[in-house]
Amino acid sequence: MIAAIVLAAGRSRRMGTQKLLLPYAGRTVIGHIVEQVAAAPVGRIIVVTGADFDAVMGALHGRDVTFVRNPAAEAEMLSSVRCGLRGLPESCRAVVVVLGDQPGVYAGLIAALIEAHLESGRGIVVQTFGGRRGHPVLISARYFEDVLTGFDDVGLRGLVRAHPEDVLEVTAGSEAVLMDLDTPEDYRRATGQAQNET
Repeated sequence: MIAAIVLAAGRSRRMGTQKLLLPYAGRTVIGHIVEQVAAAPVGRIIVVTGADFDAVMGALHGRDVTFVRNPAAEAEMLSSVRCGLRGLPESCRAVVVVLGDQPGVYAGLIAALIEAHLESGRGIVVQTFGGRRGHPVLISARYFEDVLTGFDDVGLRGLVRAHPEDVLEVTAGSEAVLMDLDTPEDYRRATGQAQNET
């Protein structure tokens, strides 16, 4: 089984409000992202939340997801990735790490990562656009223990740098893999693009 971890523990300080709960494409940002993840070939979805646990859980009411709360949500992203990994079943052979604030990411991008992993056997598959690496990222189960115990100062970038021979880059057809929502301007740009695509 291949699972997905959706990172939804941030406090959204630069946005001024919880960005994951902002409206996007007829639902919330987090609702839209989880909908796209669910449409991809994943067998389990773990949503890692933080201080806004109740609100995020409410926004995803009725979704077939497992919630994991990160008690150290103020820590770096790696802390939430580790919480998600600990919530996975032992049968999980790989995981796709999805940022909860990248509403431009769609099911096809996630499916492309999974297909590339299955066809190539590579243990780390990353999305790129314009020569830059972005998210989501697929990580084989053979690296779970490394992520749980190492790379404290550098996060998943450290894992990628440590195993260049096992990294496969997949070129995305959209710069969405590089764009997240940090500021009100980011949000206005993202919602404007979503309206143009409808």
